[in-house]
Amino acid sequence: MTKRINLALQGGGAHGAFTWGVLCRLLHEDDIEIAAISGTSAGALNAAALKSGWVSKGRKGALENLEWLWSQVGAITDPWFSDWVSSLAPTAHAWAQAMKYSPAYNTFDMTARMFSPYVYGPAMRNPLERIVSEFHYDEVCANEGPSLHICATNVRSGKIRVFTGDEIKPDVIMASACLPSLFQAVEFTDPRTGQTEAFWDGGYTGNPALFPLFANDLPDDILIVNINPLHRDDLPTDSQSIQNRINEISFNSSLLRELRAIEFVKRLISDGSIKRGTMKDVLVHMIADDGLMNELNVATKTIPNAVVLARLKEAGEAAADAFIRTHKKDLGKRSSVNLTEMFS
Repeated sequence: MTKRINLALQGGGAHGAFTWGVLCRLLHEDDIEIAAISGTSAGALNAAALKSGWVSKGRKGALENLEWLWSQVGAITDPWFSDWVSSLAPTAHAWAQAMKYSPAYNTFDMTARMFSPYVYGPAMRNPLERIVSEFHYDEVCANEGPSLHICATNVRSGKIRVFTGDEIKPDVIMASACLPSLFQAVEFTDPRTGQTEAFWDGGYTGNPALFPLFANDLPDDILIVNINPLHRDDLPTDSQSIQNRINEISFNSSLLRELRAIEFVKRLISDGSIKRGTMKDVLVHMIADDGLMNELNVATKTIPNAVVLARLKEAGEAAADAFIRTHKKDLGKRSSVNLTEMFS
């Protein structure tokens, strides 16, 4: 029996390779159908690549598109060579520390803190622009395949803007991944308002947004792929680590607010305060690897490294495999995340 699910894909820069691994493992489960995807930043890129490939050639096309996407980011996609490099390389934590303290990264970090991206004019272009422009938008915006929702933040209003259907263009995905400390706001005519609007990374207001997945025609199950660790064991003490943790907390806050709202509605349904069927009884699932993400840092998130990308993909596949073995039976029946415990 086919199990239909919705996916909610977080943003997190190069750490989105973890989501790549999760999606690869899910796509090999023929009895799991992806009904809708909400994505932000790296999650938006993963979502668009999956949707476009799915429309053109089904699961095989989705897998091929995801591999193409991450090869453009910097991943080694040849399995033999990737395994060989990964086996000889230092641990992910060692790579992360080496990158964090490298002169090149520290120069980049200092420059980003001292200067506005507007001082560089058009010279400071987002390197994702070349990749995003190559997506096939007739497939990304197609009615068939999973419905797609891309989150961005309206700079002037501070509100979330979720783009869907034929609203999704290259500028929309670029806006969803626009970090204001690195890149100028992405400005374009919003088809909903007809006004020229400026947008920043969607992670500030929805990382990712869950509410588009509450539609009545969509399944109850929402599987969140979380790549910003909810918990860090070590207290950040240097400026980079402090700023990184501030960003993680900020980028998780909108997700946690929506999960708290879901938990509240589930309690009202459970105790009979509202009639069952009046509001959707969402079933929440999550795939994450906070242990690995605690070993990484803002440098590995900002600058793609072939070894770290390979480790992230492997970890994503392993985490998804563990979820499938443990919780596939729960899909369509019950949540595998204890929201009451999460917020107690």
